[in-house]
Amino acid sequence: MPERTSYDAVIVGGGHNGLVAAAYLARAGRSVLVLERLDHTGGAAVSTRAFTGIDARLSRYSYLVSLLPPKIVQDLGLRFAVRKRTVSSYTPAVRDGRPTGLLVGGGEARTRTAFAELTGSEREFTAWQRFYGTTARLAERVFPTLTEPLPTRAELRARIDDDATWDALFERPLGEVVEETFTDDLVRGVVLTDALIGTFATAHDESLRQNRCFLYHVIGGGIGDWDVPIGGMGALTDALADAARRAGAEIVTDCAVTGIATDGRTAEVTCDQGTVGARRVLVNAAPRELARLLGEAPPPPAEGAQLKVNMLLTRLPRLRDTRVDPREAFSGTFHIAEGYRQLEDAYQQAASGGLPASPPSEIYCHSLTDPSILGADLVRQGYQTLTLFGLHAPARLFTADNDATRDRLLAATLAELDTHLAEPLAGCLAHDADGRPCIEARSPLDLDRELGLPGGNIFHRDLAFPYTEAEAPGDTAAARWGVATTRPNVLLCGAGAPRGGGVSGIPGHNAAMAVLEEG
Repeated sequence: MPERTSYDAVIVGGGHNGLVAAAYLARAGRSVLVLERLDHTGGAAVSTRAFTGIDARLSRYSYLVSLLPPKIVQDLGLRFAVRKRTVSSYTPAVRDGRPTGLLVGGGEARTRTAFAELTGSEREFTAWQRFYGTTARLAERVFPTLTEPLPTRAELRARIDDDATWDALFERPLGEVVEETFTDDLVRGVVLTDALIGTFATAHDESLRQNRCFLYHVIGGGIGDWDVPIGGMGALTDALADAARRAGAEIVTDCAVTGIATDGRTAEVTCDQGTVGARRVLVNAAPRELARLLGEAPPPPAEGAQLKVNMLLTRLPRLRDTRVDPREAFSGTFHIAEGYRQLEDAYQQAASGGLPASPPSEIYCHSLTDPSILGADLVRQGYQTLTLFGLHAPARLFTADNDATRDRLLAATLAELDTHLAEPLAGCLAHDADGRPCIEARSPLDLDRELGLPGGNIFHRDLAFPYTEAEAPGDTAAARWGVATTRPNVLLCGAGAPRGGGVSGIPGHNAAMAVLEEG
């Protein structure tokens, strides 16, 4: 039960953004209550012992960190760290009937050689360096703005100060610049994948949703790296919950919020355990949930488009491309069926109502970079984790029969992976204490049911460019920070806020800053 009847701030949802907001506000001396419907905090950023009797704590849902600003870690004194991967990616391929692939990482010379061996010249590597040099300069300019008041479109364009880059990434479909810059189909596909993680779109989608997804994937930390959370993703949210509690915030779990009533100055939050008063309410939930709590019309439906799979192996499988050590190939992002044409074909097949014939996916092995998520016995025996993220699997495909469709897609996805392995993956799977293979899969509908992600959308709704279209951001602190809702004292601090999405804490930080600015 909440200890008080009224608080300066009540936060609905104990995911990482809500915990960030709680820690900042409590450190500033505000009375803070966090209400979480599940029996634990963390939302999608949790570590779980997913397999019966197995001492392995997997990052069950979200799994890599890029967008979390070091500022938040430092401000809140978090005992949390990430570790960089030495290999960026490996993409297997077959050229002239011979298994080969592209390994990106291990130093510039090695990567240059890998490009030349795959494509026959240094042209694509030179283009790669130039392209990602441009995105690195973009990241340096854009990432710091994410924890500042929301800029206008004109202000962000001036901050970037590069008309060609602005035009390529903010005005035209991403496919145009990819095709202008690269000629090799596999290289084009590797670039495009960052635009499609959790986003159902083509390279030439006129909505530019693929551009927005790409932008967030290349600006993280000001350098665009995707790092491994030491101890698993739950280590971050455990640290955040500890920081919030140390600062004086109160966290109540197993307490679903059912409604918010407000006159604009004060609010009442109704939950399973009664009603509490609040000066301000911060909603760390999807816009769909915000509308329900306020009794408003729901926003347009959101839709996720991914298959999420967790596995535990007794050992990594051998590759058909014998030039590459599996420990390197799986330590970075292992791309499957993600050539440029393959991605387009998969999109068109899914958009027409069918499962992709060659499901695209990407895989990585957390335990290669951070073995601490495994028990000591498993480490000694050589066990490894695999996390797979399947693309172009929109929720609409699962509505008729979620379980059967998920199982079919999982089988097809693993079969596609097997085409690049020298042995079936099934032979490497560990088994739990009940003798079952250590593999679990989640469809978009599963993620909606378990986490409240609307349609399984990992961003809560389509990502937005990190600016406001208005000529001025508004006359309230909430508007200036991009966290305003239709009610003056109710703020959105979840992934559906502008500049939300990913494991970042940014919407939580920005909502807290808005509250503190208002006094």
